Amino acid sequence: MDRMAALFEWLLDGAPGASSAPQVVERLALDARAAEIPIDRVAVFVTTLHPSIVGRAFYWRPGVPVRVAELSAQAQKSDAVRLSPVGEVWRTGVEFRRRLHDLTPADHATLRELAAENYSDFVVLPIVFTTGQVHAISFATQHADGFAEAQLAALRRLLRPLARVTEIFALRRIASNLLDTYVGHSAGERILAGRISRGDIETIRAVVWFSDLRGFTEIAAQQAPRETIDMLNELFECQVPAIEARGGEVLKFIGDGLLAIFPVPELDTDMAAARSVAALDAVDAAFAALAVRNAAAAREIRFGVALHVGEIAYGNIGGASRLDFTAIGAAINLAARLEGLTARVGRSLVVSEDFAAHVPAGRLEELGAFELKGVPGPQRVFGAITADREH
Repeated sequence: MDRMAALFEWLLDGAPGASSAPQVVERLALDARAAEIPIDRVAVFVTTLHPSIVGRAFYWRPGVPVRVAELSAQAQKSDAVRLSPVGEVWRTGVEFRRRLHDLTPADHATLRELAAENYSDFVVLPIVFTTGQVHAISFATQHADGFAEAQLAALRRLLRPLARVTEIFALRRIASNLLDTYVGHSAGERILAGRISRGDIETIRAVVWFSDLRGFTEIAAQQAPRETIDMLNELFECQVPAIEARGGEVLKFIGDGLLAIFPVPELDTDMAAARSVAALDAVDAAFAALAVRNAAAAREIRFGVALHVGEIAYGNIGGASRLDFTAIGAAINLAARLEGLTARVGRSLVVSEDFAAHVPAGRLEELGAFELKGVPGPQRVFGAITADREH
């Protein structure tokens, strides 16, 4: 069996042994070159479902690892992409080919850039999924004579099995993106790993973050629902990047509230201290982002944050056919009750005694002992040492 026939069969079998899209692209390129098809550049373009990324591109050149690039929604709408050869194939589903020896200034910048790098021939082929969605793969060569028709025919023959493999990898990526978006990365990994049975939980130790918007009921009554949604998105945008950048995971949005955790390995006091400091740093970053937002907004908003360290039950709860992946437990309840103190004590941040025990001296001060609804006994509460008591 010749190289291209073997490559066809490998793709038809689902690309066994390849665990990632870059591995598939590399194998395709190398096997085609071994079959004496003079490929010097391969690029695969696949759209996806993601809140901020509409597609991914995989670029291969000889002797260089496959490069992965992400395409933003803004870039996709730009003329540079929309009017490009790949954009044309996305729109029409029709193959594009251009010899690169006789280009004019009117030709797309992509073609002129390839010509400047001594490429002689360029072709973009449609990759059509079972849904009818069109994606694309491009091939370029520096061979003086370009691609022969028989070589292009051999590449076109790969499109059907390549489309099935590409679709499989794309669906896996979409599933991962959607789970990361709606339940968080760690929870998403657990769900994809099959942890979907009701009551399938584990007990973990974590820094718990609970935050809530001040005066939400009054604010919501004074403005249209669309304005309220926009305001909540701005509120959460102040917090989510700050949390995720420091190793935290946002578990849930509860109306105008946010629940996040910074997992801590059991009995690792050094990591508990590191996670606690990371959570404090995330609070500072979130309030800094809030200050920027408020400076440019017609309506100022404020929120309170409570931090606590404790054990939580992390997993599935719900009905037989409708589950929620969440965290529950006394530690969550305590964090929620602590957050309710922020307005009473005039602080944007309050933390528990357990949390304060993991934080270096000089960052927190004791505010007193408080009775919290549903929590036995007075709780010692701490706040940040800052000249500005309210953000």
